[in-house]
Amino acid sequence: MNESLLFYMVAVVLQFVIGLACLMIKRDMVRLLIGIEILFNAANLSFMGFSLQTSGHIDPFAHSIIMMAIVLDGTVIAVGLAMTLNVYKHYKTINIRKLRRLKW
Repeated sequence: MNESLLFYMVAVVLQFVIGLACLMIKRDMVRLLIGIEILFNAANLSFMGFSLQTSGHIDPFAHSIIMMAIVLDGTVIAVGLAMTLNVYKHYKTINIRKLRRLKW
């Protein structure tokens, strides 16, 4: 295993654990969206790390895929923030536990 790939994979695992912990522990909708964004960044970083396996050159295909993923991640988070804002305007809370009680 390449030493730089090991560095990337350690960073990916650390980001993935932080993102999952944020999703499991936090009950605020904005913090959940931040956890999702951290998971997206971990996926992009792992893809970039694996693209370094080719020796001698930088793979432009991986860069283009990651740029598209960054744009799509940004739109997902923007829609999530818009939904969070509408939920707050309507229910005056963004706590997930309080919102779950409203469905019955």
